[in-house]
Amino acid sequence: MNNEDKTERGEYAGIEKILTVLEKSEKHYDVEKIERAYLYAKALHEGQFRVSGEPYISHPIAVAEIVTTLGLDTDSICAAFLHDTVEDCPDKTNLDIISTRFGEEVAMLVDGLTKMKVINVEDKEEANMENIRKMLLAMSKDIRVIFIKLCDRLHNMRTLGVKKDAKRRTTALETMHVYAPLAHRLGMQRIKQELENLALSYLDPIGYAEVSGDIERKYGLNQNFIENTRAIVSEKLDEYHINFTLEGRVKTVYSIYRKMFKQNKSFDEIYDFYAIRIIVDTELECYTALGIIHEMFKSIPGRFKDYISTPKTNMYQSLHTTVIGRDGIPFEVQIRTREMHHIAEYGIAAHWKYKSGASSKEEIDQKLSWISRLIDTEDGAIDNEDFMRALKIDIFSDETFVFTPKGDVIALPQNSTLIDFAYAIHSEVGNKMVGAKINGMISPIDRVPQTGEIIEILTSSSSKGPSRDWLKIVKTSEARAKIRQWFKKEKRPENIKIGLAELEKELGKFRVKPTEEQKTEIINATARRLGMAIPEDLLNAIGFNGIAMTKVLAKLKDEYERIVKPDEENPITETEQIQTQKTKKIRSNSGIIIDGEYGCEVKFAKCCNPLPGDRVIGFVTKGYGVSIHKHDCPNVIESRKNPDNADRWLSAEWDSETLSASGQNKALFEAMLQIHAEKDIMLLANITTCLADMKVSLLSINTQKSDDTDIIINLTVGCKNVEHFNSIMSRLKAISHVHTISRGFS
Repeated sequence: MNNEDKTERGEYAGIEKILTVLEKSEKHYDVEKIERAYLYAKALHEGQFRVSGEPYISHPIAVAEIVTTLGLDTDSICAAFLHDTVEDCPDKTNLDIISTRFGEEVAMLVDGLTKMKVINVEDKEEANMENIRKMLLAMSKDIRVIFIKLCDRLHNMRTLGVKKDAKRRTTALETMHVYAPLAHRLGMQRIKQELENLALSYLDPIGYAEVSGDIERKYGLNQNFIENTRAIVSEKLDEYHINFTLEGRVKTVYSIYRKMFKQNKSFDEIYDFYAIRIIVDTELECYTALGIIHEMFKSIPGRFKDYISTPKTNMYQSLHTTVIGRDGIPFEVQIRTREMHHIAEYGIAAHWKYKSGASSKEEIDQKLSWISRLIDTEDGAIDNEDFMRALKIDIFSDETFVFTPKGDVIALPQNSTLIDFAYAIHSEVGNKMVGAKINGMISPIDRVPQTGEIIEILTSSSSKGPSRDWLKIVKTSEARAKIRQWFKKEKRPENIKIGLAELEKELGKFRVKPTEEQKTEIINATARRLGMAIPEDLLNAIGFNGIAMTKVLAKLKDEYERIVKPDEENPITETEQIQTQKTKKIRSNSGIIIDGEYGCEVKFAKCCNPLPGDRVIGFVTKGYGVSIHKHDCPNVIESRKNPDNADRWLSAEWDSETLSASGQNKALFEAMLQIHAEKDIMLLANITTCLADMKVSLLSINTQKSDDTDIIINLTVGCKNVEHFNSIMSRLKAISHVHTISRGFS
């Protein structure tokens, strides 16, 4: 260690656990480098504190400790200590300094972690998409970045209680929708389960407490069940001289909560509440142990799953069966080898703990090919909505296992079609597909296959290729990308015509129509701004859906305004100038016209929260401009009874031109709803999930007891207009246990 870093052992307070684990490990760690990283991070974070009041260095220490338990390498542990230094201490350090002190790999890992946080976009949804894209890009370069990020998120969730309510909810939602599914996709079940439970405790504390109470009650009634079962199973396995480890557990709170929600089951209908896990040495012993279990207990039909012969895409392998115990209590049995168990607990991270070398690197790259495919297919080609759909299908959805006629197992995201299956086999199989058979019977190509079915794709050398309609049918980003690639290569002349027609249609929507020369100049300039060598490349990309139109239209509008608008000012005649001056009025951003005048300073009344489309009226306030109310607002009706207020009421209307031209229609107005419903443990979860599916912002929520069986829920949501509000109400009315729903007044 350098003289400047030499210190007494007392300097290492807080990292004793890490050093102890490293000393006991069979792997070789550069302990001196790890100690230097700790001391450097400690010095940089000196004087910084967390919201809880703890010294900030406590967080990097905790993250490094979790990283160490995963068995990651020296550079990963160093990066865990240093992951916040570049962002939080820019005046003291940078990536060049970190590279010089700790090497290029550590600097690369810190850079990947830092870039996930630095997002310079204003739109919240766009920021979220950009964050996920950066995460996937960092993962594709080095998977250790996401391992450390998951450890970082896990510690933040463990200490989330000190944050404000809004921050807790936002962080918990992001954890539930992004980080927990990623941990699952990477096979890191231990981290995934803890993230899910912590997130649920903040998203639905009432539901979490109820399920936790049910678990304690049920476990209390049968607290000796697992120990008694382990004892009899152990005795039987010993008779067969099998070397085994036996574990017992109860199902996690989130796992039970999710089953109750998705399958509409009561707590008492959860059959795999109890489970034992048998860990043996060989795959043959797994099937031997399964036979022993089925000999000892009666199995429940339809509850056996063999993930050894057909592993999940996150590498999970195990035998699952559910049986009835001797006390009449059902329980699940999981059987796997020790290596399978390590992978089940740590996922891809197990390769760092138990393997090394070039073969391991190749195996990891193969397991992570789905990340590269997603990045290749989404880069510039799809907008946020399509990207999120691809993400949910390719990464976060469950899987269907189907067979080729030769018996090979193909894993597809749930709800994939036969076209997706064809492209999963090979691009040429998909491109030449003319039909398909399921279990020997001809089936429509948009059919969704089920687990266990045998699929045969019918092809023809005379096939003219995929149909453009297939882009609307397929579910996976891989199939969509391969279809686009075919159209890009094989149908360029046709694509150019389609692309040109699309742009001309958009240009035709502008108030002043550009001339042919201006059209050409606008399209050429737009192509250059999008990095296309020639305009035909842009037209081709539009034609085969290779670029998101939202990206094209923004540049197209800029170039239209630059090229056309200067010309439209010159030919205006004197008469037209006078007429323009007569009608031109200053428009405000409020989207409201008061007594025929634009530009008045207005505010929207909180008592009734008017929306575009509502009949409105204005009231001159003494403190702030004109207050806009709904015409049927109770306060308006009451106030207009007072003759002293007569002169203060003004006619008001929505300025539709301003709302559409300025983009104001995309802004969110507050609206209140009042829901009368029957009490149900899943009610709040169903409501918030429904709003999230519709991408509706939930601004506030509170509940009050109506009677012994019913509850009143008051929501404030963000919506665009009355039509949008009505669609929200319609979706919420369809939720089970909801009696009535109405627009609220405060």
